[in-house]
Amino acid sequence: MGKKLFIAEKPSVAQEFAKALKYDMSRRDGYLESEEAVVTWCVGHLVTMSYPEVYDIKYKKWSVDTLPFIPEAFRYEVIPGVKKQFDIVCALLNRPDVDTIYVCTDSGREGEYIYRLVEQEAGVSGKDRRRVWIDSQTEEEIQRGVREAKALSEYDHLADAAYLRAKEDYLMGINFSRVLTLKYGSNVKNYLRRDRAVISVGRVMTCVLGMVVNREREIRSFVKTPFYRVTGNFSIPVENGKERAFEGEWRAAEGSAYFASPLLYKENGFKEKKSAEELMEKLGAVLPEGKMGQEFSGAFLEKCEKKKEQKNPPLLYNLAELQNDCSRMFKISPDETLRIAQELYEKKLTTYPRTDARVLSTAVAKEIHKNIGGLRGFSPASAFAVQILESGSYKNIAKTRYVNDKQITDHYAIIPTGQGLSALRSLSGGAAKVYEVIVRRFLSIFYPPAVYQKVALTALAKSVSLPQGERFFASFKVLTQEGYLAVSRPSFSGKKEEEDKRGGEEEETQCDEAFLQVLAKLKKGAQLPLSGLSVREGETSPPKRYNSGTLILTMENAGQFIEDEELRAQIKGSGIGTSATRAEILKKLVTIEYLALNKKTQTITPTLMGEMIYDVVSDSIRPLLNPALTASWEKGLTGVAEGTITPEEYMGKLDDFVRRRTNIVKQLHNQAVLYRQFDAAATFYKKKETQPKSRAKKEETNYGSNEDKQPVSS
Repeated sequence: MGKKLFIAEKPSVAQEFAKALKYDMSRRDGYLESEEAVVTWCVGHLVTMSYPEVYDIKYKKWSVDTLPFIPEAFRYEVIPGVKKQFDIVCALLNRPDVDTIYVCTDSGREGEYIYRLVEQEAGVSGKDRRRVWIDSQTEEEIQRGVREAKALSEYDHLADAAYLRAKEDYLMGINFSRVLTLKYGSNVKNYLRRDRAVISVGRVMTCVLGMVVNREREIRSFVKTPFYRVTGNFSIPVENGKERAFEGEWRAAEGSAYFASPLLYKENGFKEKKSAEELMEKLGAVLPEGKMGQEFSGAFLEKCEKKKEQKNPPLLYNLAELQNDCSRMFKISPDETLRIAQELYEKKLTTYPRTDARVLSTAVAKEIHKNIGGLRGFSPASAFAVQILESGSYKNIAKTRYVNDKQITDHYAIIPTGQGLSALRSLSGGAAKVYEVIVRRFLSIFYPPAVYQKVALTALAKSVSLPQGERFFASFKVLTQEGYLAVSRPSFSGKKEEEDKRGGEEEETQCDEAFLQVLAKLKKGAQLPLSGLSVREGETSPPKRYNSGTLILTMENAGQFIEDEELRAQIKGSGIGTSATRAEILKKLVTIEYLALNKKTQTITPTLMGEMIYDVVSDSIRPLLNPALTASWEKGLTGVAEGTITPEEYMGKLDDFVRRRTNIVKQLHNQAVLYRQFDAAATFYKKKETQPKSRAKKEETNYGSNEDKQPVSS
């Protein structure tokens, strides 16, 4: 019997496989070996797509005449810096005594691509090849993955999608970046007074740039609209002859003298202050103080509605939701969050981070008590884990919305494994907080909903001038059963964090239970003392700028930012980019200075350079700025991975798009309009960015190895 060869994505993962497989292994140069098996590793990508000049030296010089560049057969080559490890892996793959290859690279599209390129360049044949698909790096999961490894051929569709993604980024990057640089690069260079200017374009990155620029321009063009609300200062008798004040807001409800009036700004405000003051006077208020005068006939309780409201625990974390929360709570970038999530995964603390799913599989649900049991050793959440196990609340989790096999593609949600707790001591403070957040989100799904008691009051205020009365509304709520909120609140959170999370969007007034009981006892028709009326001035707000977290969520939802978490879960479809690449794309846009990231607030804004590139693309290949189109490309790749679209169909559409759009740009003569657009954008910057800037890092030129890495001129 021949030997088994296990190939991982990097050395640290290979080491974990060697430990889990219990082989007595000795270390060699670039691999580990025992009598039964060999464990080796890549170091990320070992093979990449060849530069155009490899096909023909004429392509080394950027020229419109050589575009579009679409090779009939794509070429690949070993990356020089990792050639030694490639040679080692190649020799092992082809060793005569190796008859079975276990592919243990990351369980996803990119991991599949990393191995397939190595196998392709190594010329492997005649071997039994099996795919190890795991959700964590715990010993049990590695052993299960090896035991249940399927034939590599079952992942051919996924490999097809990986190859096509790389070809797509390669072709769009080379053709569009070159043709736009050749056509408009001098305009950008001259305007910014730089030595050179490369227009870097990509399927995903250009779309994201467009989202940020469009949002910034919406903010600039926004015209604030003032409005004026009328509020009443009411009170309610409480014990010992005392009164408790509350505020009611006037609305032009049906029956109001102002119902559907053109004077209104929505139903609860006026366009002009004069109209609000006229209402106050008609109700008997004496201006300017607003105290009630002789014209006022009294205010009465017209309606008191009582109801309970339940708030369920949120769905589990996928990478985008985790990145959004970390941006909000800790002010760290999506790239940093992914780095931390990867660290937690490699230390066996959590499951695979690059996932879009927010639910568990039925198979995992059956064994979930193991994850919970392990968390008894995590002191911040130990008591909650014990309570869940003792109550048995985990037993029916498979029947809830938190378990759904249909919503899982490659991996289920990010959850704690319940193992690896000894590694907590080696974590940074930030990583420890992220781990606690993941743990609490996980444990909260085994707790009941939070329950609120709500009371809504409708007061009818009458006067001589308005005998039919005008209505004022007030709503109150109090938390009566904490439910999952007891476990979801991190040990390090404070009042500010809780307020930030609510975002000030609550319409109801928070009150104590005693006051709520007083409200609930009020009878219809009861008199409500009204001491006065006042005008509250407000104004409409412009759209909010993206921060790193909300931009990631917007990418996940195909260019729509949806604040409501439940709604996001319901309508989620094909996004822009993937969970594995979105942080990298954002990081690149910041690195090449198209976007600016405020590290303290995580707010994202365009640079002048970014706005200029936006205008260039808008005037030449406008579809690249369309989130719907970009999402459709991603959906197409998903279809290839699922086997519903053939690689030939996808490649045909890609070929046509690149060829047609490149040729259109070649025929354009619209450079003159750009300067007017550049001037318009520059007025919003303190000074024109006209001085040459040294790049801390050269732009990437490694075509196809990562999403949206684009060429630059040599």
